[in-house]
Amino acid sequence: MTATAASDLDRTVDDVARRAAEAFDGLSRATPATRADALRRAAAALGDHADELVATAQVETGLADARLRGELKRTQVQLRLFAHVVQDGAYLDVRIDEADPEFVLGPRPDLRRALWPVGPVLNFAASNFPFAFSVAGGDTAAALAAGCPVIVKAHPGHPWLSERVAALVGEALVEAGLPEGTLQLVTDQDAGVALLEHPSVRAVAFTGSQRVGQLLAARAAARPEPIPFFGELGSVNPVLVSAAAVRERGDALLAGFVASVSGSAGQLCTKPGFLLVPEGTAYDDAVVAAAADVPEHRLLNPSIADGYERRVSEALAVDGVRVVRPGGFRRDDDGQAWVTPTFVAAPLEVLRSAGEALLDEVFGPFSVIVEYPDGTDLAAVVGELFPGNLTLTLHLGSEETGAEQGALVAALGRYAGRVLLGGWPTGVAVTPAMQHGGPSPATTTDGTSVGTAAIGRFLRGITYQDAPQDLLPAPLRDDNPWGVPRTVSPRGASAEW
Repeated sequence: MTATAASDLDRTVDDVARRAAEAFDGLSRATPATRADALRRAAAALGDHADELVATAQVETGLADARLRGELKRTQVQLRLFAHVVQDGAYLDVRIDEADPEFVLGPRPDLRRALWPVGPVLNFAASNFPFAFSVAGGDTAAALAAGCPVIVKAHPGHPWLSERVAALVGEALVEAGLPEGTLQLVTDQDAGVALLEHPSVRAVAFTGSQRVGQLLAARAAARPEPIPFFGELGSVNPVLVSAAAVRERGDALLAGFVASVSGSAGQLCTKPGFLLVPEGTAYDDAVVAAAADVPEHRLLNPSIADGYERRVSEALAVDGVRVVRPGGFRRDDDGQAWVTPTFVAAPLEVLRSAGEALLDEVFGPFSVIVEYPDGTDLAAVVGELFPGNLTLTLHLGSEETGAEQGALVAALGRYAGRVLLGGWPTGVAVTPAMQHGGPSPATTTDGTSVGTAAIGRFLRGITYQDAPQDLLPAPLRDDNPWGVPRTVSPRGASAEW
């Protein structure tokens, strides 16, 4: 990079950061009604331009029309859901301890605590969800709801869509009364990294590869003032199947497994990368039959195609790996890759000895069927080979509901953010109770990027002590002008402690 180019980059980064810092002052003090209205207007703007946006996304990503329309709807729902969260106010977790000279531990001052926005947030958008984890996706919606301006680093896989969504949503936010600079977009990778290190940026959200996420997280931690880095880095999402489940519904389970692996060409962070079944399970015919009807699908971009081709080759080269159903891979004249799913099998001991060649995530329609011996401690296997996941799935027989299975379910919770009893991990419900995160290496910080709890990543607690009423923020005043829920410890409450 030339000195002139570096100077231009520095000016761009400083200008973006300055605008975000200026917007924070007004946005953090905006009323819940104003912020909620802004989020609803943003959702409406996306819906008003759905046909245009979906068509652009199809060209840039190769994802199907139905998939993209469903994802756009999810993006609108996320924005509206956070509008409800803002207006409800419970996310502020307001706690008031009234002054109490008779407090059991000695005189207590007046203490008033709530959660407040951390400041401008930098959001690195994902490649595989051009709407739901991109410019106006869940990270952006959660940060805006918290009262934080957002700077989005657009993903190079869908630049036209990113520019258009940023324009539509940015205009809707300003029309609702939010400050200019509430939502900004940068497209240059160097600018994104420079902003991560800029003192005005106070938190980072990232969805992408483990390698890039860990590099960026290290830079966030190495700042003079380290900031939280909420990175979702992918997951292999093992599925465990008991012998009783195989006997009761083996073919149906295998058909569901193939469908879950194949959806959107396996380019989902919740794709089941491993299916653990008892030794002796007959699965070849059912897997081949289910995969026969899966159509060829384009991978998102050439970079993902390169990674997929490399990882599949590494896995197939492992001694003891058997191909159950070979997949297709071809590149068209534009350099885009088209694939059909690949399924392989290996004994548990091969998985143990192969290491990262087999255990690392393969981003695409590839999965490993693992045969485990009778008497295997499945919880121990997960802890040994799959210690950090977004999801873990357990398929049990209809009569397997005793203490032994309960202990297994409890143990699995140590290794994943979401434990499924039946079903398949692809498809993440956008609801208040959803947890989309998990222990490392699935995420850098074990929060959630889906569901209403995602707002908590962009908040910090502040307590005001003995503050006059006219100097307190609105939700902490006695008259509670925002009408938010509050937990109050009145004078004399400690007498019963």
